[in-house]
Amino acid sequence: MYRLIVADSKSPRDGKFIEILGQYAPRQAEGGLKIDAERVGYWLDNGAQPSDTARSLLRRAGILKARHEVRLGRTLSARAVPIADTGDEGSAGENAGA
Repeated sequence: MYRLIVADSKSPRDGKFIEILGQYAPRQAEGGLKIDAERVGYWLDNGAQPSDTARSLLRRAGILKARHEVRLGRTLSARAVPIADTGDEGSAGENAGA
């Protein structure tokens, strides 16, 4: 079993860590990956950079995709308002030409 932790980059690899975020048991078929998504989000929002292995586990758990969709959703909703406004003007022009 492996732990997903938060550690200072200056600490030794097997040294002191700040917080345990989850665990991974590769031999278990189902339920081998348990991660506290709320705490992971907190640390990522505060600038934590996951290692390649940690990023792979977060992707497998669906945490990175969910965070990406939230960011993408905000961007799309902000852009959707002007597009909808121009679409209404275009449909009025089509009715006038008919």
